[in-house]
Amino acid sequence: MKSVIIGAGGFVGSRLVEIMLAETGSLRELVLVDQALPTASPDPRVTLFSGDFSDPALMERATEGADSVIVLAAILGGAAEGNYALARKVNVDATLTLFEHLRDRNPKTRVVFASTIAVYGKPMPDIVTDETPTSPAMIYGAQKLMMEVALSNFTTRGWLDGLSLRPAGVTARDGADSRLKSAFMSRVFYAVMRGEDIVLPVHPHSQTWLTSVDAAARNFLHGATLPREKLGKTRAFTLPALCLSFEELVAALYRRFPESRSKVTYEPEADLVALFGSYPPLLTDAADALGFIRDSNADDLVAKSFGGAEAVSG
Repeated sequence: MKSVIIGAGGFVGSRLVEIMLAETGSLRELVLVDQALPTASPDPRVTLFSGDFSDPALMERATEGADSVIVLAAILGGAAEGNYALARKVNVDATLTLFEHLRDRNPKTRVVFASTIAVYGKPMPDIVTDETPTSPAMIYGAQKLMMEVALSNFTTRGWLDGLSLRPAGVTARDGADSRLKSAFMSRVFYAVMRGEDIVLPVHPHSQTWLTSVDAAARNFLHGATLPREKLGKTRAFTLPALCLSFEELVAALYRRFPESRSKVTYEPEADLVALFGSYPPLLTDAADALGFIRDSNADDLVAKSFGGAEAVSG
């Protein structure tokens, strides 16, 4: 199997590379594409392409003969809001051009596209299911939904074998960009680990959807290897996730790091509560039936988010 990961240097992409090299016995070649990658890899199965995936020459060389292409590259949330032109270039123009390129070269290619839970609008219904309508308010969510529709249409026409997956908030990126409105959701993990105080801009009982980077990466790999005959007509759905309150998350962090001197307090900001703390229960029947996974509980999520990290009390 030859697989391509576009956005391989990112948070989820890096973990996905580790899992594929360690656990995918059928892997013949793994092509990694990102803006900045090492010049060489110690694994002979790895081919590196450092550059912009919208470059036609790079796209041609990287995807030639690919059995699967996993598309993780994007301009995210607040960055997309702040720079519409750049977001359109990457999230729409380059992504659609990639789909068309693969359509013309190899219509049997499995394309796994990283969409987002931002395709849902606010306020959400009491329970979100596979039937919940999409109505994105943010540019990022709208652009991802556009590509979901394009990929589903290409698949219906037999032009590609596409699948759009919507992961929840992926935990926990160390050094998350403080300019991102969601950065506090990663920073709380490392504040407790390092014994640092932190103020969360939500209520203790505010709920959000979370998934560990390990579960997210494994779900993208699962999507790339699912037999086509198991997939129905619906080719875009939300991945399983935990629906947790922030007090439940913080309690799990203290259990993971019982010696931490970190003090977590709450100063709710209405706009951030609306964006990140107003999530209802989530039912993902389609993804569950296909074997996609979620972390088993808050403690499992925390453990997988840190790996072997040790507590540092401050």
